Amino acid sequence: MTIWKGVAVGFLVALLFLAFGAWLFFGMGLAPVATASDPMPFETYLAHRGLKAVVHRASATPSPVEPNETNLKAGAALYRMNCAVCHGLPGLPASAISLGMFPKPPQLFKGKGVTDDPVGETFWLVRNGIRLSGMPGFRDSLSDTEMWQVSQLLAHAGKLSDDVKSELHP
Repeated sequence: MTIWKGVAVGFLVALLFLAFGAWLFFGMGLAPVATASDPMPFETYLAHRGLKAVVHRASATPSPVEPNETNLKAGAALYRMNCAVCHGLPGLPASAISLGMFPKPPQLFKGKGVTDDPVGETFWLVRNGIRLSGMPGFRDSLSDTEMWQVSQLLAHAGKLSDDVKSELHP
């Protein structure tokens, strides 16, 4: 029994030492908190792991909003007003705001964007935001229908009609 008591005490001392070290690290202002700083060890891994698990569950949620012309145009207007400053518009360079953010927001009309993501996943991200990323949640400022319209726009961004594209560049 004595050896297990020593192991337990050693474990607690090590745990307290790590906690105190973390407290000092943050308390003395040594943590990289500027947007230009590299992420801390494990920061990206842990944040993405949790987000991936939650979003995966939301990806099966079916959209009550059809990806028709009316909804896609409404989604385009909402995107332009609420999302474009960070996530960009087709054919335009990234904004000064997005260039100064950490982590950098994805430019959703460059490359595949989120067109390969299930629309339920995009809806969850729009509704809830992403903690510690600068991505706000819109649950208190947009209706569910509006968030689904934006999500449908992004899911179909690679095959938008000229009318919908014109709504992005009025």
